[in-house]
Amino acid sequence: MAIEIKPIPVLRGKAAERFVEEADRNARERRGSIDFTKQVEKMRAILKKANMDKI
Repeated sequence: MAIEIKPIPVLRGKAAERFVEEADRNARERRGSIDFTKQVEKMRAILKKANMDKI
């Protein structure tokens, strides 16, 4: 027996406008908010140990 495929809900009207505005605002304000400093330091240490830090 087949399982019924449920339709994907679609935002319309004010809800859709509010969603797009919120997504745009989040993209502008939160862009680049993750700090990868520790990971970059670890990567550089690994490359230096492997004598690949000059590449």
